Amino acid sequence: MDPHSAPHSRSRRNFMVTTGGLLAAAVTAPRNASALLSPVEGDSSSNSTPPLRKIPIGVFDPVFNHLSLDQMIEKISSLGIEAVEIGTGGYPGTPHCPVQELLTDNAKLRAWKKKFEDRNIQVATLSCHGNPVHPDPKIAERDAEIFRRTVQLAERLGVGVIVGFSGCPGGNPTEAMPNWVTYRWPTEYAQILDWQWKERVIPYWKQAAKFARDHGVHKLALEMHPNFVVYNPMTLLKLREAVGEEIGANCDLSHLFWQGCDPLEVIRLFAKNNALLHAHMKDTVMFKDNVAKYGVLNFVFDPKDLPQASAAFRALGMGTARIPGKRLCALTWKSATRGFSASRTKTRFSPAK
Repeated sequence: MDPHSAPHSRSRRNFMVTTGGLLAAAVTAPRNASALLSPVEGDSSSNSTPPLRKIPIGVFDPVFNHLSLDQMIEKISSLGIEAVEIGTGGYPGTPHCPVQELLTDNAKLRAWKKKFEDRNIQVATLSCHGNPVHPDPKIAERDAEIFRRTVQLAERLGVGVIVGFSGCPGGNPTEAMPNWVTYRWPTEYAQILDWQWKERVIPYWKQAAKFARDHGVHKLALEMHPNFVVYNPMTLLKLREAVGEEIGANCDLSHLFWQGCDPLEVIRLFAKNNALLHAHMKDTVMFKDNVAKYGVLNFVFDPKDLPQASAAFRALGMGTARIPGKRLCALTWKSATRGFSASRTKTRFSPAK
């Protein structure tokens, strides 16, 4: 997007600075404060290597859920935002996208899409974070239906990426609440894990991937998040291997730093497996004194609890990664479009103080 195309539009570089407060707000609204990467054409950065595509700067729309659709578009246009991830239901809600109306009324669909096109803003992804394998059948079917409607809307809009969670079942057919298990001992926990994957998770995502494929959507970008069966790169790749290449990563590194993951290794791993489909750009700060006392499974969801917290979300470059946001975006997008080698960068990572 031309930074001069909208009145008072900020430059791309300034946008990364001015949105720091937005991303830092993830302490109280972690689902709403993420940015995105999605494909648009750009210029070649070198005559000797395949061309890189421009990184569009985007935002996940629930961060502006206090604004109407028109107000939100006006706001993000004035900030120089070039792409948007639109919530279509589930945990993020759907503040700016009346999905059913758009599916049943072609005129409304065209008018809704034109609002973004008039401001040169790409509707890059649709997001329906939910739990379609929830042990409560009503919740599971509700979130599965939200996914299906999102796929249908993506097909109508020509959107190629859908973002969400893997979900988490109960521990057996009679449980009513999700049961997040990460450790296979004592042995009953191994039985729970095996049952969840075999009987609930893999069957659902095979069906969901086929539905998406039948509607021309081939990228299901799952966010690796605590309390869901896909919570790290290993479980993401396990599901991809079992289901198919439609499954890939929404690479939100903020959920991986507290697990000890190295961002370069994660990016390289997903690039090697062609599994890097999308990214939410936010950082995590680790408070080493509290980690030493309380361990890493000690998150904060309210600013008043920060003195006891082991970790909290931060804007890019202000947490564990210690890497400028623009640089991390470039590394992630480079990996998704033409592969990545750590030897190509002098970036170093060190724990935040």
